[in-house]
Amino acid sequence: MSVVARTVVGMAIVTFVDETTTGERRAAWGLEIAEERLSVRELIRRRVFQEVAEFNARTPEVFQGLVQPEDTERVLNGYALRTPRRIDPEAQTALALRAFAGNGFLVLVGDRQLTDADEEIDLPLGTEVTFLKLVPLVGG
Repeated sequence: MSVVARTVVGMAIVTFVDETTTGERRAAWGLEIAEERLSVRELIRRRVFQEVAEFNARTPEVFQGLVQPEDTERVLNGYALRTPRRIDPEAQTALALRAFAGNGFLVLVGDRQLTDADEEIDLPLGTEVTFLKLVPLVGG
């Protein structure tokens, strides 16, 4: 997923685009961020909270997020909930942070990979952050 920050009336709009190692890309969506610096952990948390809030408001059949919620099945466009319910943003954030720590996805700023969730990143105009979901290889 790519993240591009641009300033709009004192706020940075961070645009998220999901990407995978297979070249798949999803439609972009934006999130306003007032701070010019955030930790990787906080950027992940805000993204997850936003996608969970949007899911819970609409309650579609498929959750399209950074990581797979518990008790869901992976489907073509995301994760299908086995039983309709609201997703807990705190639990989903914990899953996302565990996935980041376990290399479930990579976070890159320019050509530099960020490996520490507590590392702070600048979000000046034009910054691009890539969240790259890793897809397991078939057969080994």
